[in-house]
Amino acid sequence: MSENETVTMKPASEEEVREALYDVVDPELGIDVVNLGLIYGVHIDESNVATLDMTLTSAACPLTDVIEDQAKSATEGIVNELKINWVWMPPWGPDKITDDGREQLRALGFNV
Repeated sequence: MSENETVTMKPASEEEVREALYDVVDPELGIDVVNLGLIYGVHIDESNVATLDMTLTSAACPLTDVIEDQAKSATEGIVNELKINWVWMPPWGPDKITDDGREQLRALGFNV
């Protein structure tokens, strides 16, 4: 590649980012953040910077940093940077869990 050639990375799709986030597991429940319904929105700008609108099962969750680190690792190579906009409205509730997430929780002994 010559000096004046640059590689431009096309912005990732929302689907690619969501797919990567299946690898981010809530340490308390052992279920990924997508199936738990914690991802409220994915926005990717033209610079391939992704911003997640994300919540947690509780605003007092002590694992915010762990989940943020996992999300950044999971999306590395897909986006240039990942930012998380923690949102608490609407509050998370069990109604946000996907059918797959419910099956996983039942397998762990939860009654959902």
